[in-house]
Amino acid sequence: MLKAKDIMTTKVLTVTEETGVEELARLFDERGVNAMPVLDKAGDLVGIVTQTDLVEQDKPLHIPTVISIFDWVIYLESEKNFKDELAKITARTVGSLCARDVVTCSPETLVSEIAELMVEHKAHLIPVVDGKTLLGVVARLDIIRSMGR
Repeated sequence: MLKAKDIMTTKVLTVTEETGVEELARLFDERGVNAMPVLDKAGDLVGIVTQTDLVEQDKPLHIPTVISIFDWVIYLESEKNFKDELAKITARTVGSLCARDVVTCSPETLVSEIAELMVEHKAHLIPVVDGKTLLGVVARLDIIRSMGR
């Protein structure tokens, strides 16, 4: 049975939290990838940034509906969601744009389990880690290629 270590890509294009949004757009365009791991200054995995994260910057901001009663303002929608959406739309660096809740696997994870993670979490890329150290990534194309083995 194939494992992550058997099919993962080890030469991984990564960005840092400080990478600018314009530089990120250029990298997506030049390299033809749709997601990249985000590393902190120590080189540890802290997030994933996708083309979708970048595209979402261009969508219109949805202002939450509120009711004002006397001096109170009552949000009918999540104020946190509005703040998160605003932060993404105004992000100037990858650190403000990326997803921090990264689904990862170990080198010993079976390919079938990685496929399940991708489907369950709608992920295009699963980082292969040892602790917080990035060893490689398994992309959907890696799984497709492994089907012929």
